[in-house]
Amino acid sequence: MSPEPPVLSVVVHGDNVQDHLPALLGSLDAHPLPGTEVIVAAVGDWAREAAEEHAPAFTVLPLPEGTGDAAARAAGAARATGRWLHFVHAKDGLPPGGPHAVAERAAGLPDPVDVLLFDHVHSTWRATGLPSPDGPRLARAGRAALTLDTCVPLLALSPLLGNRAVRAAFWRAHEEVLTTDDEEFAAQAALLLADRVACLPHPALEDRGLRPESLPGVPPGRHGAVIDRYERLLGLAAGRPAVHGAVYDLMLRDCLRTFARSTMPERAAREFFRRASAAALRHRPEGHTHPAGFEGVRRSLLEEGAYTRYRALQSANRARREVRSALRTGRRHAVARLRDQGYRRALARPVDPRLAVFSAYWARGVACNPAAVAAKLAELAPHIHPVWTVSADNAALLPPGTDHVVPGTPRYWQVLARARYLVNNVNFPDAVVKRPDAIHLQTHHGTPLKRMGLDQMPYPAAARGLDFAALMERVDKWDYSVSANSHSTRMWQRAYPSRWTTLDHGYPRNDVFHTAGADEVRAARERLGIAPGHRAVLYAPTHRDYEAGWTPRLDLAALADRLGEGTVLLVRAHYFHDGAAFPPTGPRRTGRVIDVSSYDPVEELCLAADALVTDYSSIMFDYANLDRPIVIHADDWETYRTTRGVYFDLMAEAPGPVARTQEELTELLAGDAWRDERAEKRRAAFRRRFCEFDDGHAAERVVRRVFLGEDEASLPPVVPLADRTPAPRPEEVA
Repeated sequence: MSPEPPVLSVVVHGDNVQDHLPALLGSLDAHPLPGTEVIVAAVGDWAREAAEEHAPAFTVLPLPEGTGDAAARAAGAARATGRWLHFVHAKDGLPPGGPHAVAERAAGLPDPVDVLLFDHVHSTWRATGLPSPDGPRLARAGRAALTLDTCVPLLALSPLLGNRAVRAAFWRAHEEVLTTDDEEFAAQAALLLADRVACLPHPALEDRGLRPESLPGVPPGRHGAVIDRYERLLGLAAGRPAVHGAVYDLMLRDCLRTFARSTMPERAAREFFRRASAAALRHRPEGHTHPAGFEGVRRSLLEEGAYTRYRALQSANRARREVRSALRTGRRHAVARLRDQGYRRALARPVDPRLAVFSAYWARGVACNPAAVAAKLAELAPHIHPVWTVSADNAALLPPGTDHVVPGTPRYWQVLARARYLVNNVNFPDAVVKRPDAIHLQTHHGTPLKRMGLDQMPYPAAARGLDFAALMERVDKWDYSVSANSHSTRMWQRAYPSRWTTLDHGYPRNDVFHTAGADEVRAARERLGIAPGHRAVLYAPTHRDYEAGWTPRLDLAALADRLGEGTVLLVRAHYFHDGAAFPPTGPRRTGRVIDVSSYDPVEELCLAADALVTDYSSIMFDYANLDRPIVIHADDWETYRTTRGVYFDLMAEAPGPVARTQEELTELLAGDAWRDERAEKRRAAFRRRFCEFDDGHAAERVVRRVFLGEDEASLPPVVPLADRTPAPRPEEVA
């Protein structure tokens, strides 16, 4: 006897956009779902990896990268065995109890009911769980099975496939019509084709709205798709006056919204308005009336094809809003007016195609990825002139001959206004204007273990003082984002959702770890005063958001004393803690503890060190390129993970042995565990994951792609990890 088919098949489909899929699948897996099966039509490797963590509880259908939503839904529906189908996009979520409520309601519905409508909540990057406007309409409809003709207000529900379940037999009977990438059409067409519908005034979907700035722009010719959609829907509503009238009103509303909210060129805007007007006249129901007020005027002008008068109405309305806004904000801008006058004059001049502005760590100096890019630029594109932004305090430390500007000075604003290229490992100030013909290159300054960008919002200690709206406005100026590995690529997509292009080229600053030879390693050690044959351990702790200031995590004098005369500790505080002096100690005076917090570049410290000790600093990802021992000192992992948030469990995936106390760290370094076979295996796995694109040619790839405009396919390919030769270890060059 065959088993009873499940009541409901939840078909999760799509790619793992901005890493929302794991939370969705995790919520489904966390609660038992009697009478429900889960099918995951996973598009691309990232979605497949996330889905396979929940197999075999869920059925996973791997689909190629680029598979459209319609094809993914069709693949999931083909494998589903439930009597009802609930399509949930991978970007969305399911409130607790949602699937159970849908399955329970669907199980009791009679056969004539083809569509079950339910409520949803809405989330954005700013807020979660916002109520939808659909609840009251669903509540008024009651629990009885209805025909759409007797309850046309249901057509005004949010047109999402995720806020309705469909009978599987009904879906398959109309699959040719419903299988389309236009989700709004499919959602509305399902209602128009249904024999009966039923309602459930219970939220069973979290509709996650992605930042519009992170979505591909709509080409001007594609705006007409909304007109095509409604012409098809009106065809399905033919012969049903009440339904036809409701669809007609929705068409006018959505056409006007599309026109008002898009930035179509004038010619495309006129053509859209003409087409929308023709459709409105062609389908206008006899005796149809418009709502009163401003909305009625807008619809009448559309039906008349009165483009010029409609634009005039728009302009007058916009002017009223701008006057009110100016009155509110005028005083705030008075202080910046003098600066803006000079900056605006510079912005009126043409962009200089031979000018590049570089900055690192909030204008601290020539450092990090921007410095490596600038060095390679001088070699491959010497016609481009680099100018560094450097604070007045750090200007004296610049290499001789470095052209630079101090933030806030007139020349600072002039070069920012006219530069073709702007390169930074953080962000430029909010006031910097993104010119259409300028290129912003974001290099970042580490691989993320800790939560970054929007992912900091749920963590008060990390989010303290951050203006996330302003942050995203800065992110929207990026054209390119450099990445060292697939993990970073994916995390930047979720932390900084916008339209920038990822450069999976590696971190330019890490090139030196593959290009340096024995002479460079020896010279770095000599500059630091490390005697031949002595072991140098680089200790580089990170910043803690939950601490008011810098707190030493180790008794360095005691550690140096226990490790003996043959070990030197190179101690580097995080750059957030300028001036945080280490207490003078006996070992420090004898050269066994060396404060290298102000030593630049940090890459030289890595070349000089036999081993790295760190906690949660991103330096571990860079140092791993050298294939030298790494030890993690994690005395406060639980507190750090809770207050800052992390992207993976470092304790399970560390690049070497983990010490939770100073005593454990001392024992590791005093014996052989810091570099034994087990440590090498952990480091090898870590390098495979996080040293993916760092092969010594990252800066060249970035310069050729961004500054010389070369095609991606023509760039030097990434050298496989097994074929790379890191800089020699200190014991090899002693």
